Amino acid sequence: MNVAIIIVTYNGISWLSTCLDSCGDVSVIVIDNNSSDNTVEFIKENYPKVTLIESSENKGFGAANNIGIAKALEQGAEYFFLLNQDAYLQPNTISRLIEVHKKDSNYGILSPIHLNGDWSKLDHNFSKYINENKELQYDAIKLNYQQSIYEVPFINAAGWLISKQAIDTVGGFDPIFFHYAEDNNYCQRIRFHGLKIGVVPDVFLAHDREYRTNTTKPDIQKKLQLEERKIKVALADLNKDLNSQLQAFRKKYANNILKSLLRLKFSDYTYHKKEQKLFAKLLPEIKKSRAINEKKGRHYISTN
Repeated sequence: MNVAIIIVTYNGISWLSTCLDSCGDVSVIVIDNNSSDNTVEFIKENYPKVTLIESSENKGFGAANNIGIAKALEQGAEYFFLLNQDAYLQPNTISRLIEVHKKDSNYGILSPIHLNGDWSKLDHNFSKYINENKELQYDAIKLNYQQSIYEVPFINAAGWLISKQAIDTVGGFDPIFFHYAEDNNYCQRIRFHGLKIGVVPDVFLAHDREYRTNTTKPDIQKKLQLEERKIKVALADLNKDLNSQLQAFRKKYANNILKSLLRLKFSDYTYHKKEQKLFAKLLPEIKKSRAINEKKGRHYISTN
């Protein structure tokens, strides 16, 4: 199989041995985002066959994967399996996904069923994503899958098989997304360029994140980060009209500002004004991104 597994690591020492052991004999490329928990030393000592790329900074999920994809292309890979550092594969997962893709090359992304860390049930977020396909949702409830592949508009990038055709057509992850939502954007671009996204139900991975929760109440900075993500995901979606999206956001901010003034909630007014300024600041970057992503090509794929 001309395939490379690409894993982005960042302080993931607690999952690494299980993750890397699950990769079997497949070629593995690890891009480390400047970990401080002995990740690099652990890989060098215990997994010498792994191609390890050490970054001097945290480049984020998408940019680091782009580096791994570029390296895999140099090595002659025709398929690229993106695997989270906290995810584990079953032995035949990648070979089965490739087999399915060769029967229907219109799929740019194929993913297995995502289970939780102990393989006992569906990953919680994955169970939400599959709701977009009612047949898959219904069959998953019964644990009786009737199709060899189910088309979905989105699946999270904990375990993606990406074809070389998809890389040549869509490119890599857009650098306007540092961490989170880069997979949303990539799926949007896959669909825009006429490729499909599918779940293959007879192979599985475990995504070991079930017991990690964040109960901290978001501060203003965190809320603005979440709003930035919403803006980018919505406005960078090539499948939707940009002008309509712009009008919706402008109307939302204007209404929020007006309501906060009418209610004399000046802290809310200040926050909504910050949202509005953030929106204006991001718009040129997003327009530039759309112009690039509308064209076919290996955008963003670089070893730097």
